[in-house]
Amino acid sequence: MSERVKQKCSHSEEKYQTNISLETLDSGCLNSATVCGVDWTTLPDDTVIQLFSYLNYRDRASLASTCRTFRLLGSLPCLWGSLDLRSYKFDTAAAVSLSLRCKNLQRLKFPAAGSADAIVSLQARELREISGDFCRDITDAALSVIAARHEMLESIHLGPDPCERISSDAIKALAYCCPRLRRLWMSGVKEANGDAINALAKHCRQLMELGFVESDNIDEVALGNLSSLKFLSVAGTRNLKWGSVALVWSRLPQLVGLDVSRTDVNLSAITRFLSLSRNLKVLIALNCPVFEGEVDRNTMHNNKGRILLTLFSDIVKGVASLFADNLESVTDVFQHWKEIRNGDKNLDEVVVWIEWAISHSLLRIAENNLKEFDDFWLTQGAAVLLSLLQSSQEEVQERAATAVATFVVIDDEDATVHCQRAEAILCGDGIRMLLNLARSFQEVLQSEAAKAIANLSIDSKVAKAVAESGGIDILANLAKSTNRLVAEEAAGGLWNLSVGDEHKVAIAEAGGVKALVDLIFKWPPSSTDVLLERATGALANLGADEKCSMEVALAGGIHALVMLARTCKFEGVQEQAARALANLAAHGDSNSNNAAIGQEAGALEALVQLTYSQNEGEAAGALWNLSFDDKNREAISAVGGVEALVALAQSSLDASQGLQERVAGALWGLSVSETNSTAIGRQGGIAPLIALASSDVE
Repeated sequence: MSERVKQKCSHSEEKYQTNISLETLDSGCLNSATVCGVDWTTLPDDTVIQLFSYLNYRDRASLASTCRTFRLLGSLPCLWGSLDLRSYKFDTAAAVSLSLRCKNLQRLKFPAAGSADAIVSLQARELREISGDFCRDITDAALSVIAARHEMLESIHLGPDPCERISSDAIKALAYCCPRLRRLWMSGVKEANGDAINALAKHCRQLMELGFVESDNIDEVALGNLSSLKFLSVAGTRNLKWGSVALVWSRLPQLVGLDVSRTDVNLSAITRFLSLSRNLKVLIALNCPVFEGEVDRNTMHNNKGRILLTLFSDIVKGVASLFADNLESVTDVFQHWKEIRNGDKNLDEVVVWIEWAISHSLLRIAENNLKEFDDFWLTQGAAVLLSLLQSSQEEVQERAATAVATFVVIDDEDATVHCQRAEAILCGDGIRMLLNLARSFQEVLQSEAAKAIANLSIDSKVAKAVAESGGIDILANLAKSTNRLVAEEAAGGLWNLSVGDEHKVAIAEAGGVKALVDLIFKWPPSSTDVLLERATGALANLGADEKCSMEVALAGGIHALVMLARTCKFEGVQEQAARALANLAAHGDSNSNNAAIGQEAGALEALVQLTYSQNEGEAAGALWNLSFDDKNREAISAVGGVEALVALAQSSLDASQGLQERVAGALWGLSVSETNSTAIGRQGGIAPLIALASSDVE
């Protein structure tokens, strides 16, 4: 029986499959903008435009469809300068429907799989920045086509998933087609040879930031020809020859920041970078085992004013030394920088790059979840993540929230969290920060913040703080989201919070019960339906409370749960549906749920069938509770319940005590009927019952 969500799961691109409605985007005047006597079209244009800016694209399109005035305002270029389509199914059809609005589009975030043709179909020739997730399937040809159609591109980010099918050919195409390129960041490229890197050096004279991270085959010597580079990251990249690298890269005349985190860089190379680089200000070397094994941590200091950021150095003070006079007063370094920005563009570039690089490495370290990092997380890692949550960069905030959700989980299967890490986030005001992010209108940020809140809420102290800070209302609202991933993470949060008896009524009062039931009807089952498992698990927990069980029934929960028990093939959903029905039926003396379940078409048959599955215990528990109703008792027998339970009793003599208790209880409930008693005997039920009666368990 699982009362808690198994939350630390990775999301594939299939999760981001919310459709952009073509009918909504292209509709005309669908209905009146006059509601309850108020003519909304009389609002000032500036006010309406501001309202549009707070909406996601689906809601923006829906509002624009209400009348011609809103349609015109909703299509203004100022609302379509940036698109984040990572939460949507972005295909050619969707792109065509958006194309009329995207003539002045400059920034695009997209789910990379299958999106190359779609990006071209947007006809956004003014694009300056593109950022793609899930890039495993994007090919040299696809990236080359994108580059050829968008010669104004200045920034390209592909990752964090590895770009396994991108090689030097695509990099050369980028160099030839996009001479204005200033930033190029790729994860896990197949190769970047000397010809490709030299093409960047020759054609992209403004290239100031380059990242080839987590790759295997990079021509490190050719990187020394990129004389315009100010920031270089090779974090996680393997097979670099550090002896030659240190000499070549130290000659880069503009290099200000270098990230060698999670590589096998050695002490000699680090020392050379610090002593030989002309303009180097920041060297990041997080989780570099060779270097950390060689260095004397007590004597390794910053060299010539250069800052070295490592797991054993004080990261906050190191970054703060760039701009703060009183280092002791700075605890939230990136928030402090936002408050005191002094117009120094160069320094601003450095801090922005540091945020980006550190957030990426901390997420990777959190994903590895090694015990050896306990001290780091508790002494400074958690504090750095909290500071990154308040970054001015949404991508950094997303990664920081994901890292919080990840590093706090010790055992995903048992839903176990590291209490000290969770409470470090709590004590650092992290709950308030995460709830603020969950209120964002950016759906990816909503989902990552909700995921972090859900995982942290496994700890009872954090759960209490979430509830007291208004988190239940926020999660209940997010569960109503039309974005599947946002709703899924919100349902996970409600599942974990509903474990505590003190939070059950609050969830119901916040509309959480109806939101969870509606999720079951809104989203059809898929091949790995985590969303339905979480929603059903939360309803199961809530059903254990007598008052909440009535709310579940009033919201249509019995019908929804029976539907899942009958039709859903995902074992996690079946388990939680059976557990929910068992809990709802446990209040037979105080409400009518027990009888109502029995009267629901197919309910008893579904539970009897589940006794033959891996969820036999949950099904037997539900049948036990249902058997206390006279009509249910006979109906269970009529659909084969006696035979199923006797067979389960015979096979469970060496099973868990919980299963034995439930199957014996169900047979006891059925045996109140003389007819059922006879049937139990005829099916061979006496022998296993005698064996269970001999148990040491009372």
